[in-house]
Amino acid sequence: MNMTNITSFHLDVLKEIGNIGAAHAATALSGLLNTKIDMRVPAVEMVSFEEMVERGGGAEQVVAGTYLQIDGDAEGGMFFILPIEQANRFIRRLIHDEHFDLQKQNNLELGVSAMQELGNILSGSYLSALSDFTGLKIYPTPPALSVDMFGAIISFGLIELSQISDHVIVIDTSIFEETMTEDEQVNGHFFLLPNPESFKAIFKALGVS
Repeated sequence: MNMTNITSFHLDVLKEIGNIGAAHAATALSGLLNTKIDMRVPAVEMVSFEEMVERGGGAEQVVAGTYLQIDGDAEGGMFFILPIEQANRFIRRLIHDEHFDLQKQNNLELGVSAMQELGNILSGSYLSALSDFTGLKIYPTPPALSVDMFGAIISFGLIELSQISDHVIVIDTSIFEETMTEDEQVNGHFFLLPNPESFKAIFKALGVS
């Protein structure tokens, strides 16, 4: 399957799988934070590399990003990207340190571990839902965390992909508590960088041609 042949119907299938994964992730995060967490996937789109950079706030926007590789019956890579302020806000809640900052040295190891755990929960829940729906064996590697400009972070995953494709699947993700205002909710992006043959296998397994 050529990435340009992916239709809105294909993306709707991925969005539905994403929302199922988000429900599982919300349950895990609720236990982690000892409060009710809701998650949803408001949109799934296919975008060009240039549009991907715009979604991340621009190449020079400082973000926290986790990256993992996907092996097994479907191969590729996945980024989870949060603006640095939202990443700090989440980690402060998790480690009970209102002064934590990923760009400083206070409690850094603990904060990095918390951010990796968030990336692991979210990515793992999505890929687990995808595996359940397709019956494909999908094995994510442990996530690696980077805090840098968005352009520098994503260039790592695009080196190989750019040789075989020029599009990325964007999975928007919103994380919020009932007591949160709209400004306080955490809005991140998954960037799914598929091997095109893997997408062919995924949609074939879903019965979607």
